[in-house]
Amino acid sequence: MPGNVDPVSNEREGLLAYLAQQRYVLRLSAFGLTDEQARQAPTVSTLSIGGLIKHVAHTERYWMDLIAGQHHAMDYDALFTLGPDETLVGTLAFYDQVAAETTAAVDAIADLGRAVPVPKDVPWFPPDVEAWSVRWVLLHLIQETARHAGHADIVRETVDGGTAFPIMAAAEGWPASPFFEPWEPVGNQ
Repeated sequence: MPGNVDPVSNEREGLLAYLAQQRYVLRLSAFGLTDEQARQAPTVSTLSIGGLIKHVAHTERYWMDLIAGQHHAMDYDALFTLGPDETLVGTLAFYDQVAAETTAAVDAIADLGRAVPVPKDVPWFPPDVEAWSVRWVLLHLIQETARHAGHADIVRETVDGGTAFPIMAAAEGWPASPFFEPWEPVGNQ
């Protein structure tokens, strides 16, 4: 996938394409990392690459459950940590599974304006809003994924100096250019 979304022909395609693009750039933050590196929280926060990907995957599934009329509580703190028994490969596979489920769920919804009830037990949800639309949920997922992709960029740069476009160049096999060299693991440069 290149650094930009391809042209889109309709709203549904656009929402899903932009969500897929943000998932992709978040996933790229993990390119070439070991499980140990994916668990590192090298800044003053507790954020790690593996924890961010795990959180975003579970958050996306949470929103798809809300669309399906299922509401459940989430342990947000636990979802920001890649546990010692979890692997980066397993977390990325789970994220792929959630992405496929999201696409299938959205494809099955005829009207993106369909109401999605707002849970009343979450303190950051507005008490005066009864429902969002499926469209709003998708826009929120794009926003949420982009926010955490930005966090992941900062964490990744702190872990090993890797930055977004050189990592994308390495992942996609781009040649060196006047803009940048593709990322290489430390020790191979």
